Amino acid sequence: MTTADKIDKIDKIEDHQARCQPYVLRLQMIALYEAGTALTWQAVTEVVQATGAILAEAEAAGSDAGAAASPGAATFLNVRLSRLAAAANDAIAAAGEGDSGLLRRHLHRFEVLTSAIWTVQQAVSGPDHGRPR
Repeated sequence: MTTADKIDKIDKIEDHQARCQPYVLRLQMIALYEAGTALTWQAVTEVVQATGAILAEAEAAGSDAGAAASPGAATFLNVRLSRLAAAANDAIAAAGEGDSGLLRRHLHRFEVLTSAIWTVQQAVSGPDHGRPR
């Protein structure tokens, strides 16, 4: 794979990441609920939709990154995606239970894992990945 191809992969990953920003902001707003405050059904719906959209973009970016990655890096990406999906499920469950304090913790974890996966995807797709130093 040429350097230009790898740069194109990074651009695609960045496009996926940019499409996630409105959803990340929604989740950050929902995380501002006071602990003990009842969540509205709209907030629960937003958590389901936003985590689903972010997960879908991360998976699509993972496909792009995986195409450029070594088998070991592709496996690592898949493990990261699984962790992100589990964090999304935890956030959805906390929202469904109406536990705003627990939801805040799960949304924070989801956001940290989302940020980490973008970093990993760009790293394994980068122009210098796989080249001797």
